[in-house]
Amino acid sequence: MIGVDWGTTSFRAFRITANGTIRDRRDGSRGIQNLPDGRYSDTLREEIGPWLAAGEDRVLLSGMIGSRQGWKEAPYLPCPASAADLAAALVDVPFTWARVKLVPGLSATDDSGVPEVMRGEETQVIGVLAAFGGGGIACLPGTHSKWARVEAGRIVRFTTHMTGEAYAALGGHTILARMMREGAPDPAAFDSGVTRSGEPGGLLHHVFGVRALGLAGKLDAAASASYLSGILIGHEVRAALPAPGTVVHVIGTPELTALYARAIAACGGYAERHDGEAAARGLALIGGHASWG
Repeated sequence: MIGVDWGTTSFRAFRITANGTIRDRRDGSRGIQNLPDGRYSDTLREEIGPWLAAGEDRVLLSGMIGSRQGWKEAPYLPCPASAADLAAALVDVPFTWARVKLVPGLSATDDSGVPEVMRGEETQVIGVLAAFGGGGIACLPGTHSKWARVEAGRIVRFTTHMTGEAYAALGGHTILARMMREGAPDPAAFDSGVTRSGEPGGLLHHVFGVRALGLAGKLDAAASASYLSGILIGHEVRAALPAPGTVVHVIGTPELTALYARAIAACGGYAERHDGEAAARGLALIGGHASWG
């Protein structure tokens, strides 16, 4: 089977066995916002053509390719949902060279009844279910970080935090940009930011402190980016961590999972890091439950 994690800015394809072993892969920048005139069918054939020629005839897509802005909209499946539930809700996509299906993504509400949605992250959570046992908490850091609770092999609810996008906006389009210089990560400055996130004053006051500390000569430009990152990630973790001592399964790139593991530990939790291949394993699990006809 071929599994494709097709996002807004990236395209990752995996030729995978039934148990999720990756036989081959392709990575590129042909996300949905980078394709002229919605050339989804042509792009898919160009990317995975050699695998199709080798006999692969089942393709499972997840991520923003199934959004309203993508190839074909796959309606969100309400939580709770398992791999089998997602497989039962797959959406067929016309494609001449193989059978192609879309994973629908998930919807939920927070404790106040405000809607939540995810598209793509559900596949990664499914990919690490074996590490959860009966259930647990998953964190997927990124532009819009997700925290999901899993019970009995089903994603039952989740929350979204715009931490990555807020960092990019604050560091690139506010007065803080004049105080910051991107460089090598500064672990001490990051830790200081996480500590600050637990002090009185609130997020917006803490963020302005990046500028004030710089003006006072107490935070140099090279450390400011790490300090701001610590503040934002610290606030996210403190809001999302259910209780001290909670084990959090952090899924993503080594750089991001390392930062989140550091913040989770500082806030009293325990982090277990998982690599970015969770998407391939999740696609294999969902595809194994699917009816391909």
